[in-house]
Amino acid sequence: MPVFNAHIPANRFSPEQKRALADALNQSLVQGLGIPEGDRFIMISEHGDSELFLDPTFMGMQRSSDAMIITVLFGAHRPLEDKRAVAAAINRLAVEALGISPDDIFIALIPAPNENFSFGRGELQLAEGAPRW
Repeated sequence: MPVFNAHIPANRFSPEQKRALADALNQSLVQGLGIPEGDRFIMISEHGDSELFLDPTFMGMQRSSDAMIITVLFGAHRPLEDKRAVAAAINRLAVEALGISPDDIFIALIPAPNENFSFGRGELQLAEGAPRW
């Protein structure tokens, strides 16, 4: 059910690297939360120099020109330990997939009630209960 949007620097990553990033984001859910592999909803958006701004040193980081923002719409029912697990998995797998620094990945987990998701047909499939995973 999580929905990713990776905001990446324009013209920095090849189509193969973008696919590898999408695969890494999906695997972060599989490994971090036990979510089925088919629960895959990922957008990758490229931004030019005048459209993506990440402070290079905020919070003691050493961000490079590879720095990106990854947002995740995430079930509000998830406890803190799940959030920690998925954030760690996102960082580790994205670093492995792209060969970038762990400092280059800013993650924002955005909680959303389960009843706010429609997987298609205009139905709110989880309105009556939490997902099985």
